[in-house]
Amino acid sequence: MNSEPVILQGNADWIVVDKPVHWHTLTGRGTSDSPDLEAWLREHVSSSVNLHEAGLVHRLDQSTGGCVLVATHEEARLALREAMSGRGNIASAIRKVYLAQAPRDVPRQGHFELSFTSRYKRSKKVTVSHSGPTKTLGACRWQNARDGVIEIELLGPGRRHQIRAGLAHLGYPLIGDGLYGDVSLGDAVPRLHAWRLQVGEDVVESTRPDWAR
Repeated sequence: MNSEPVILQGNADWIVVDKPVHWHTLTGRGTSDSPDLEAWLREHVSSSVNLHEAGLVHRLDQSTGGCVLVATHEEARLALREAMSGRGNIASAIRKVYLAQAPRDVPRQGHFELSFTSRYKRSKKVTVSHSGPTKTLGACRWQNARDGVIEIELLGPGRRHQIRAGLAHLGYPLIGDGLYGDVSLGDAVPRLHAWRLQVGEDVVESTRPDWAR
């Protein structure tokens, strides 16, 4: 996998960057050993220099690599942020598909709609339940299981740890995800990758990680 971010595709309004695993998304959380994408964008992409959060439209966890959408001007940033939140007139034009590796007995196809809420201040985990306020609901569907490797699509606005916590709640914690129940790989990161991002008619894919090939 890449040790530095790579610009995969772009146009006048946005670019998609392949974020490496172990990189933070935002400045202020990185160190010399775990750098951040926001600072990299300000250094390498001229349109990012003066934009809020360098034009970043959404975030990935430090442990998750793959496609990140970055706006190239303020009007696009606001519109794309609205779309990522499930609002605005282009919301239906954005699709986010991840690759994940769950236990081999995960069903070949599945779907969930669950409520995701923060546990308490400074907790790394989220609480998952089958009912809750509409604003906390998050949905996913998956297909094509092969030895537990699935393609899982976020439906609507994403929630914190939606895929990780959601699958663990159903009894299928991601391989390597010690936070939500799987310790089989020791200190390994969860096997989750932001593989495909569709913006309108444009479909951008990041290189599959070794475990998903």
